[in-house]
Amino acid sequence: VVCAVAAVQAASAAGGIAGTTALTTATAAATNTESLFLGISSTAWVLGYIASLATKLADTFASEIGKAYGQTTFLITSLQPVPRGTEGAISLEGTLASVVGGLSLSLYAYTVVGLIESWQGVGVATFAAFVATMVESLIGATLQEKKGFEWMSN
Repeated sequence: VVCAVAAVQAASAAGGIAGTTALTTATAAATNTESLFLGISSTAWVLGYIASLATKLADTFASEIGKAYGQTTFLITSLQPVPRGTEGAISLEGTLASVVGGLSLSLYAYTVVGLIESWQGVGVATFAAFVATMVESLIGATLQEKKGFEWMSN
């Protein structure tokens, strides 16, 4: 920003082609602060990182609250009742807790830390955390504790 201000001052002092070039450069420097990695903006990378952390908290909330307070647990693949703690089991209480966990971390990243730049980012991170938690339950129901997948465990 300091460089952009200096370039704007130089543009007004120089005039002509040099002044226009300096002004254009200053405008680009002031508005293009977005860096890219592998063609993806840093904002998207940070949002993905926050979503991954939100997923971890959402999954922990779902597992712990679901096991402790889940009234009825269902297998995610068949919706048949199963005992609490069964791999791939979900409950209303655990599912709601996962949304609260994902939303909590996303709101923290937006309001306290400032890593998420908009409310839409909060929504994206929360939704991604919820979907990832449901996919983890699906993987638990279909692959965990199956022959050949013993390495896949909590």
